[in-house]
Amino acid sequence: MPELPEVETVKEVLKPKLLKLEIKEVLIHYEKMIKTTDVTDFKKKLIGQHFIDIKRRGKYLIFELDDYHLLSHLRMEGKFFYGDGDADKMRNKHIHAEFLLCNGLKLRYEDVRKFGTFHLYEKKTPLESTSSLAILGPEPWSDAFNVDNVMAHLKGRKAPIKPMLLSQTVVAGLGNIYVDEVLFAAKIHPMKRSGDLTREEVARVVHDTREILSQAIIFKGTTIRTFSSSHGSAGEFQNFLQVHTKKDTPCPRCNGMILKIKVGGRGTYFCAVCQPEV
Repeated sequence: MPELPEVETVKEVLKPKLLKLEIKEVLIHYEKMIKTTDVTDFKKKLIGQHFIDIKRRGKYLIFELDDYHLLSHLRMEGKFFYGDGDADKMRNKHIHAEFLLCNGLKLRYEDVRKFGTFHLYEKKTPLESTSSLAILGPEPWSDAFNVDNVMAHLKGRKAPIKPMLLSQTVVAGLGNIYVDEVLFAAKIHPMKRSGDLTREEVARVVHDTREILSQAIIFKGTTIRTFSSSHGSAGEFQNFLQVHTKKDTPCPRCNGMILKIKVGGRGTYFCAVCQPEV
């Protein structure tokens, strides 16, 4: 579930806590989440490394270390916790990775679904060339995310616009929640063929993506079901959602009814009046 605003929130919470700290020991309790090297090598390389910076690219957290970049994708339900950890937490069967730090505290990774991943790259490797980041489109506030480039990307595409925005190739960071909100704001049916969007519709997608994600970051993301930031507090943007999770409630714009359908296997919320099918 964590999308760009939620990952940005986790980054901002962890950054002041971790910078300059040294990793003294690494415990991995679920080895399948380590993707770019074997677990023994992963642990060996991380020991003695310091946290230099924490960045975000799309939905990835990027921990910059002395010699490596450690990428983490939270997938559906991944969470980081920083602290000493009470006994119950330390016995939690969903804690799959622990990083013991020089100050005696721990950075712990919890993931009920076990979908999250860790990728370790040497710093001499350009991150944008790695398999993790190579497919990502531009960041929402990048100059490269503009009407001309999006139009060129969508030209001739028969796929519905919702799966295209979820693919991360048009723009990085959008997930199911925010695509629903962007398409509602832009008055575009989620099943509309990508190549059929007009220039004005694309302009609205670009504008509304930036506006909605910016607002979501201000409110520390959206809390639905399980997401909380790394200090345990919930986001508040769910209080401002217009259509997502609002099935059978009146549309806030036209008072029509919010519907729910499946698009590309994903539950999708929209207003049939404001977002007419074409």
